Amino acid sequence: MMRFLLFGAGRAGAVHARNIARHPGAELAWVVDIDEAAARQTAARCGGRAAASAAEAWAADDFDAVLIASSTDTHVEFLRQALDAGKPTYCEKPIDLDIGRARAVTAEAERSGVPVLIGFRRRFLDDYRSVRRSIADGVVGPVETILVVARDHTPPPVSYVRVSGGLFRDKMIHYFDLVCWLTGERPVEVYATGACLVDPAIGQAGDVDTAMAMLRFPSGALCTIENGRRCSYGAEDRVEVFGARGLVRTQTPPAGHVQRLTAAGMERDRYTDNFGYEGFAGALDEFIAAVQEGRPVVPALQDGLQAQLVAEAAAESMREGRPIAITYGD
Repeated sequence: MMRFLLFGAGRAGAVHARNIARHPGAELAWVVDIDEAAARQTAARCGGRAAASAAEAWAADDFDAVLIASSTDTHVEFLRQALDAGKPTYCEKPIDLDIGRARAVTAEAERSGVPVLIGFRRRFLDDYRSVRRSIADGVVGPVETILVVARDHTPPPVSYVRVSGGLFRDKMIHYFDLVCWLTGERPVEVYATGACLVDPAIGQAGDVDTAMAMLRFPSGALCTIENGRRCSYGAEDRVEVFGARGLVRTQTPPAGHVQRLTAAGMERDRYTDNFGYEGFAGALDEFIAAVQEGRPVVPALQDGLQAQLVAEAAAESMREGRPIAITYGD
C-alpha cells in the first residue's frame, strides 16, 4: 500500500485525493493546504490527517510518496523537500513560473535518482494513445500537419489566473507536451498570438483567454494549437493528425471516438467515455506501478521542462509579435 502526502486541497488536489482513496494500492496519509479548513474537509472525505503545516507531516514521516497539487509557486519548495527525503513524487505542471528554478530542480531530481512524474494527464487518455499508435504504425504516413483545439467550458477565477503563469504555461503547456509525445519530435520554432475576448478581468490580470500557436518541427511538420477559456456548449479537447496516407482524429465527447480516414475508407474506434478527469486516475496508476516495479516514471520532470520551454517561447512570441526559435539547452 503506497501512502501519500498530498500538498494542495483545491480543485486538482480534491481530484487527486479521491483517486488516491479509490485506488486499491494507495491511501491518503496527510493533506497539507494553506487553507486548513479545506485540508480538513479533504481528509475527512478521503482519509488521512490534515496537517497544520508541511513540517508537521514531514516530522511524522509515515508516508511513502508525495503528490504536489498546490499552487505553482510552491512546487519547487515541496519538490526539494521530497527529493531530500528520497520520496517518489507526482507533481502537477508547470514546475515553476521561473524557468531558471525549473531547470535547477529538474537537474537536482535527475542527480538524486528520485522518481518524479509530471502531471501531463492527456497522455493517459485512451483516445490520444490510439492516435499515437496510429502515427507509429504509419496509418497517416509522415506527419504533415497537426491541429489541436482545446476550450474550457468556463474560465477560471481571476484569483487563479493571477498566479497561474498565463494561458501558455497553465493550459497550452498540456498540448505542447501532447504533440511532442504523439510525434516523437520537439518543435524548433513557435509563433503565438492571443487576445482577451472572454473576460476583461483576465486581461486586467495580465493574461489572455484566447490564444493560438503554430509550431514547426524538425521534419517540417506544422502544428496549430487553439486554446480558449470559454465554450458555451461544453468543453472541447480534440486533435487531428494529417499525412500523405490519411488522417487520424479524435472528437470531443459525447461523440468522442478516434477516426482514421485513408484511401481504403474510414475506420473508427468504439467510443469510451475517457476524457476529462479520467486522465488523472491513469497518471496515478502509472506512477504507482512504475515506482513499485522499479522502472522510470513517464512523463518525467524533464518532459515538464521541455514543454515549459516551448510555453516560454510562445509567451515571448506573443509579446514580440514574431516567431521564436526554441532552444532546449541539451
